[in-house]
Amino acid sequence: MRKPELLIPASSLEVLKTAVRFGADAVYIGGEAFGLRAKAKNFSIEEMREGITFAHAHNVRVHVTANILAHNRDLGGAEVYFHELKEMKPDALIIADPGMFTLAKEICPKIDIHVSTQANNTNYMTYLFWHKLGAKRVVCARELSLSEIKEIRRRIPEDMEIESFIHGAMCISYSGRCLLSNYFVGRDANQGACTHPCRWNYAVVEETRPGEYLPVYENERGTYIFNSRDLCMIEHIPELVDAGIDSFKIEGRMKNALYVATVARTYRKAIDDYLESEEKYQANMDWYKEEIAKCTYRKFSTGFYFGKPDETAQIYDNSTYISEYIYLGIVWEVSGDGLARIEQKNKFSVEEEIEIMKPDGRNIPAKVVSLMTMEGEAVLSAPHAREILWVGLDKKPAPYDILRIRKKS
Repeated sequence: MRKPELLIPASSLEVLKTAVRFGADAVYIGGEAFGLRAKAKNFSIEEMREGITFAHAHNVRVHVTANILAHNRDLGGAEVYFHELKEMKPDALIIADPGMFTLAKEICPKIDIHVSTQANNTNYMTYLFWHKLGAKRVVCARELSLSEIKEIRRRIPEDMEIESFIHGAMCISYSGRCLLSNYFVGRDANQGACTHPCRWNYAVVEETRPGEYLPVYENERGTYIFNSRDLCMIEHIPELVDAGIDSFKIEGRMKNALYVATVARTYRKAIDDYLESEEKYQANMDWYKEEIAKCTYRKFSTGFYFGKPDETAQIYDNSTYISEYIYLGIVWEVSGDGLARIEQKNKFSVEEEIEIMKPDGRNIPAKVVSLMTMEGEAVLSAPHAREILWVGLDKKPAPYDILRIRKKS
């Protein structure tokens, strides 16, 4: 049995540290250019250096995305970037474009290269092609079933690794390669600037009736015809392991720390429980399903893993997320008298009941006893985003705990 890596996304240094503390074996991050999440906060060179140092100190690997489909204008900057990465020593570079692959191999020969899902990796001959060029790992196209992945595993060398997405948002287009955003607003998804037009509401206009908008219906379900459900494989860890997948990848490089902590902690426990015994994994299934539903999501499906998805993989009536909990902040420090220092993310007040989310799986109910600004002023609520506060709770938190509150119905 191959022990799978749990690979978690990080949009910022704060989220990287959260992923490390909440169970990641590896994290993947992007710099300020050359990755496919230009709208994410991403990492400066200094933050990337600090993040790699922090992760390595906790025996967690760091993979850096450079997976744009490069144009001529990108190559000079990419060459400079790879020289900077060579000095920082991440564990792997995630690349889709053959030109970027060639540059990375020449400049960073000691850093593993993983071939991105953007490269449309749908068959074992493609895996063998990249292996001959020196790739350590190839990321499966989202369109592959588990039976196809098993066949790839049988036909590639044992030392070649397979990575596959197991949780998160799905893209309507082939292996994520889409021109809708570029067509509508001039922002190219393949250059990292996708505006997600697949989530928009569409109507039809008959050419002889300009201005008369007819809704696009799929029975009674509505008009969001491109809007897919999120992928969730928490109930299928045995099948993923049996397929020979080496790295279980979570989508979400634009997500906040609460999402990352929730997903990382839940899959960490599910994987570890299954590797201990299938009986333990099955016994804890209700906990996994309950916890994974506490992160923001758009309903769930199993994607293409069990064959071509049926119509239930799409969402026709809306494009909104389901969100049961509100993120309040990460505990970065606990004072001698038990006060927690946080950067407040959403409003909460004295006397409210919140929850302390711990990396070990515990969720501890707690009451907000006091709030104090950094200037020492006592306040009754925290209405200003990103304000630094000292929070008094009736249960003592620890550094890296996450504070969250259930949404009021």
